[in-house]
Amino acid sequence: MPVGRILLINNSGFGSFGRFPEPNLARELEMIEVNVRAVVHLTGRLLPLLRARGGAIMNIASVMAFQPTPFAATYGATKAFLLHWTLALNEELRGSPVRAMAVCPGTTTTDFFRQAGLKDGSIAPSLSMSPDAVAEIAWRALAAGRSQVVPGWKNKMYTAIAAALPKPWAAWISAKVLARFRLNQAAP
Repeated sequence: MPVGRILLINNSGFGSFGRFPEPNLARELEMIEVNVRAVVHLTGRLLPLLRARGGAIMNIASVMAFQPTPFAATYGATKAFLLHWTLALNEELRGSPVRAMAVCPGTTTTDFFRQAGLKDGSIAPSLSMSPDAVAEIAWRALAAGRSQVVPGWKNKMYTAIAAALPKPWAAWISAKVLARFRLNQAAP
């Protein structure tokens, strides 16, 4: 039987932008399956092995987990679930050889936004981090024993403000921002 600690990284997921249930209700339901159900299922199936060998679970959430996200309602809700579930799971695992950590990146230079239905170039490079930079910060946070990390100072500032606001205010502000910067960038 193999030995050694295990690192489970749950990084599968996708998003969409539009007024619910647009662009496609079936796609919204699929998003819940991939972003939530698959993570819970895979973690539950591997947890006995993780407990036996030790290790960590790294779940990739999002800065969108910190406030309601109109025009990306399902995506934001799946990432809020993932953030809160990971933090709760980490507490349940306290005293065991396993821990869980939520990584909450902001805009990252991947294919995510194109797959979510936005035009190429719709995200300003100054607002994005490279996947390598996000991964490096996540590795350091894991090594430091953290249960949550928000990579990048802009993302930290954004999430601190969003988390401090009353949820109705955060939803209203998010609606204004996402409508202006995302809906007008939706691919035809």
